[in-house]
Amino acid sequence: MLCCGRTDVGKKRKVNQDSFFCEYFDNGMMLCVVCDGMGGAAGGGIASGLACTSFVDSITDFAEGYTPPEKLTRTDERIIRKVLADAVDCANKAVFEKALEDISLTGMGTTLVATLAVNRTLFTVNVGDSRMYLIKDGVAQQITKDHSYVQYLVDTGKMTEEEAKSSLNRNIITRAVGTDTVVEPDIYLTRLPETAPGALRDYVGLLCSDGLTNHVSPEDIGACVKHACAVDSDRQLGPLCEILIDMANEGGGSDNITAVVLTV
Repeated sequence: MLCCGRTDVGKKRKVNQDSFFCEYFDNGMMLCVVCDGMGGAAGGGIASGLACTSFVDSITDFAEGYTPPEKLTRTDERIIRKVLADAVDCANKAVFEKALEDISLTGMGTTLVATLAVNRTLFTVNVGDSRMYLIKDGVAQQITKDHSYVQYLVDTGKMTEEEAKSSLNRNIITRAVGTDTVVEPDIYLTRLPETAPGALRDYVGLLCSDGLTNHVSPEDIGACVKHACAVDSDRQLGPLCEILIDMANEGGGSDNITAVVLTV
């Protein structure tokens, strides 16, 4: 497994309110996180950074005492799901309590999307509209579902997918970390097929903020990263992240842009 991330302020914003993390644990698991803050220039950056750090610290506490088996049992899967939910709860409390301490930070919050890779199983959690895509042979499949107003309209049949892409309300989110005392994340489990010993990695994951997806289509994402499985170091994934960011900036760069690419 490999991972690498990059972030950029974009062409319209003065500060970058996105935060990300991607790293391995000693037990072989890999964690990737993207947070996109909101709540003013100061609040958004504080919220995303605090949520990312709190979430990672919580997962790290678990990882340090856990040795994953070669094949996860249903019990293992339940345990890891709960660990992710608890980590989101820690992040939510950290942001919410920080806002209570400083009136200037009232209302700040952040999206959060994270993937914990355990052998050939991906556990993905999200709150808000930052996304996780899984790419196979150049085809990008969106794993997460946006917690957004336009997604609600699509789900209720009041707006088409095409209309949602150009809606002026597409950046209104209906769920965020840190804006209330509790938040309910969505958790997705993706079991990847086993590969033959010594085979190349065959799946690419992308975690990103909406600064990327507002300007880069899933088709272009898939085409861009389809060769990522052939690289043999984290460092070599960096240029792919940068290409995705360049594509978003060329499309308008209306927001901060973060891309974390992983291979499994």
